[in-house]
Amino acid sequence: MIRNVLTIAGSDPSGGAGVQADLKTFAANGTYGMAALTALTAQNTQGVSSVELVSPAFVTAQIAAVFADVRVDAVKIGMIATAQIAAAVATALADHRTVPIVLDPVMVAKGGASLLADEAIAALRTELLPLATILTPNLPEAARLLDVPEATDRTMMAEQAIALTKLGPRAAFVKGGHLDQPDSPDVLCVDGRVHWFEGVRTPGKNTHGTGCTVSSALAAQLAQGASFNAAVEAAKRYVAGAIAAADALSVGHGHGPVHHFHTLWRDQS
Repeated sequence: MIRNVLTIAGSDPSGGAGVQADLKTFAANGTYGMAALTALTAQNTQGVSSVELVSPAFVTAQIAAVFADVRVDAVKIGMIATAQIAAAVATALADHRTVPIVLDPVMVAKGGASLLADEAIAALRTELLPLATILTPNLPEAARLLDVPEATDRTMMAEQAIALTKLGPRAAFVKGGHLDQPDSPDVLCVDGRVHWFEGVRTPGKNTHGTGCTVSSALAAQLAQGASFNAAVEAAKRYVAGAIAAADALSVGHGHGPVHHFHTLWRDQS
């Protein structure tokens, strides 16, 4: 049976991040994707120029419409933008706590634009973290959620992953891509136990949408019944391949997207 995965996030018209990246990732990982929009953005590979928010009531309506008709096997939450939208998403998901929920706390776009209002941080902590099955922050996001300095080594990463699970989610997957070192380790904390996942840092600028992609790959794996460790391993393997193959694409003049269909498309150069 093909599993169904719902993303609740913003739109990226250039296709590299947001719901567009989520839907591509769901498909590439063997699941059927659905999307409820929280925001429309005017952006490309060089940055975000404008954002139009969807009303909280309509966000709730989109989610309710999906659950009323379709079996949902996992949910991925991305850009929520405001405290009001965070509350709307929490209300819409309150009766669906048995469904795995992957929360990617999207705060800043690749080009540096803020995608989360300051007052929404508290709502993210109180409304959505308790609902999350797994939280997937990068190092700046983890530090901001905890109101502590950004981790600069493995010890700090592990401590912050443990601290994040105490805010509500069963698991926290803290990504180490911002570390100033040759490799890119990630740490998973589940039920108080820490697990490390090593990664080779792939040079290149085409990493637009990487955070959206790894969280969506995790959601697809969890929807198919994978354990936390197996889901992380599969998601990391998929994203590493998508980054390594990104130069096969020719999209934009800034931070280009990763190649979501690197295992499915033949080289057309």
